[in-house]
Amino acid sequence: MEITPELHEKLTQLNTKYASLGENLNAYLGGLLHTDVTTYWDYIQLDTLLTLQKPKTSFPDEVVFIMYHQITELYFKLAIREFEQIGAKTDLTKAFFISRVTRINRYFDALIKSFEIMIQGMDREEFLQFRMALLPASGFQSAQYREIEIFSTDFLNLVAKDKRTQFTSSNTISEMFEYIYWKDGATEEATGKKTLTLVQFEEKYKEAFIALGEKCRTKNLWQSYLRLSEEDQADESVLKVLRENDTNVNVNWPLAHYKSAVRYLSRDTEDVAATGGTNWQKYLPPRFQKRIFYPTLWTKDEIENWGKAWVETTLKSAN
Repeated sequence: MEITPELHEKLTQLNTKYASLGENLNAYLGGLLHTDVTTYWDYIQLDTLLTLQKPKTSFPDEVVFIMYHQITELYFKLAIREFEQIGAKTDLTKAFFISRVTRINRYFDALIKSFEIMIQGMDREEFLQFRMALLPASGFQSAQYREIEIFSTDFLNLVAKDKRTQFTSSNTISEMFEYIYWKDGATEEATGKKTLTLVQFEEKYKEAFIALGEKCRTKNLWQSYLRLSEEDQADESVLKVLRENDTNVNVNWPLAHYKSAVRYLSRDTEDVAATGGTNWQKYLPPRFQKRIFYPTLWTKDEIENWGKAWVETTLKSAN
């Protein structure tokens, strides 16, 4: 093989790279002689990936349930990577901000549009039976979704709406965490007792959530937005991606779940409790939670009718 000028330049660059690391390029080139070429199945760990579905029952549609939740968590992981990049960017620009938030919005768009897999893709009677084998596990226990919330906004906005006025941004994350909105969704309304689902969830993740909350005080998406110039903050393209993020995470995604819960858990006489005993009727509808990441970007009327447009659109499409 001819050593072309291009190849010689690459070898020189490689030698410089490994020399700066105190390594010998010849040794690495020798290793290449014994390295297998990369295959698709090895690169994405396909064989391992296809063994990660471990149903608890023999109902075929349980695999649909497992795989869709696994896909969801992978999209969440992609979104979190974008939040981290935005927060860590010291020379944050409008272009970078828009491009990365757009990525997050695109991941949620894909998830929301694909939720028909859950809404229409399982046999109802199968689901109502295999779900009993999953107790007390629940999608409520998605730690990555909670992380996305923490990465998105000031922690105060995650406090239950009837408790928010008791706190300011100067309160510790630990203080505010005790009143985080989602605890109500896994607490028995009559007794105030935490469900096992919530107890297990807090035992595993509480300290990590609090630590992330402290880390995100100055690095969440809202605080990153405030680091932009006043001119960029007022740019409609910037405001558009933030509003879309707010709507996707706090309206479209929970209401897609609500639509699924109505199909599988709603009955004429009495609704079926969700897995883990979560109160889906109260927990999922945005109008009850009024969880809004960026309240100053919305009008008073939009906040008052938070989530209403989704319901009207859904009802219209159903008729």
